[in-house]
Amino acid sequence: MTTTGEDHERALTGPWWWVRRRSAVFDGGLALVSALECAAEGIPFARDAGIPASVGIVFGLVAGSVLLVRRKWPIAVVLVAIAITPAQMGFLMGVVGLYTLAACELPRRIIGALSGMSLLGTAVVTFVRVRQDMSRGDLTLGDWFVPFAAVTTALGLTAPPVLLGLYVGARRRLMESLRERADSLERELQLLAERAEERAEWARSEERTRIAREMHDVVAHRVSLMVVHAAALQAVARKDPEKAVRNAALVGDMGRQALTELREMLGVLRAGEGAGGRAASVPLAAVGEAAAAAASRVAEVEGAVEGPCLSELDELIGQSAAAGMVVELSVEGEVRSYAAEVEQTAYRVVQEALTNVHKHAAGAKTRVRLAHRVSEIAMQVENGPPPEPASASAAGLPSGGNGLVGMRERVVALGGVFVSGPTDAGGFRVSAVIPA
Repeated sequence: MTTTGEDHERALTGPWWWVRRRSAVFDGGLALVSALECAAEGIPFARDAGIPASVGIVFGLVAGSVLLVRRKWPIAVVLVAIAITPAQMGFLMGVVGLYTLAACELPRRIIGALSGMSLLGTAVVTFVRVRQDMSRGDLTLGDWFVPFAAVTTALGLTAPPVLLGLYVGARRRLMESLRERADSLERELQLLAERAEERAEWARSEERTRIAREMHDVVAHRVSLMVVHAAALQAVARKDPEKAVRNAALVGDMGRQALTELREMLGVLRAGEGAGGRAASVPLAAVGEAAAAAASRVAEVEGAVEGPCLSELDELIGQSAAAGMVVELSVEGEVRSYAAEVEQTAYRVVQEALTNVHKHAAGAKTRVRLAHRVSEIAMQVENGPPPEPASASAAGLPSGGNGLVGMRERVVALGGVFVSGPTDAGGFRVSAVIPA
């Protein structure tokens, strides 16, 4: 009766307008009892009206059976009950009809008007009947009893069902409102869970990208220098044994440094895997916390290993010079310290640029410029053309094409600007500006 919309369509399992079969059986039982009551009350009504008793019985059966449609047309049931009140019929129908009317989702003015009509009709009929009984001598009470009986009877047959119906209707609507709110909250929680899963997946993707970038920076530079030194060692092994020994020592040092950095990275990855295993047991209801934990693990992994800093640039350039590169470093402005991620990014940009020179322009003269400004730090690595066209591939260094992409990602992630491209002289230039 009060269920509407999609839920009503889904819940409707009974015949016709009934929601459930037991509701139809219950209303059918009430209608049968009401019809029998009205039929019994139709006999004295027919006798008083001077009509055959069979007519009164049939009239009572028809009028009482109207209670069957109380859920579909409660107003019609109440109107029929009011109409047969003068015949002293339909007391059950009137009580049940008023209850159903008050429990329905109808405007309060309609409920009030019909309840008032029923109250007034019951009071008038009771007043007339009691007065007739007193005039015939059936009752010997005072005149005060007539209005008292009329008022109490009208209130007793009208007020309780109306108040009970209003209470049940309000409670039913409250439950439906709470159910709709719970459904809405469930949908919102599901949406939040989906968004949290997306954020967690984004955090994992960012973590994988960052790890790949770190691995590239750690391995590419060291291994590139090792390959350059190995090529030089092969060339001078017989001509200059002392230089060959120095190159072999440099290759060993760089290999050990690369292994140390790789061990540090693998240690961080294993720690991240342990944290990921613990987060995997988080239920779907707390997937938002899992996403936050995944994002925090990214930050933890980034700060777990202390990265290189700008004070190590001299050592970095010295390694390239030892490999045969003609490299020059110039520093402008007042040297100062920066945030760890800024210094690490600046170092990696210079490192990757020098690695690219080793790969693609071996023997080319290179200049590294570092400028400390008020609110930013700028760096530029520019190399000239290689002295011999074949020297670019003499060492046989492969290129994965990820170096410039990684540098750009690092710089842009800190809100900086990255530019790279060939120069007019045939060389290559890498420039980056990072906010300090």
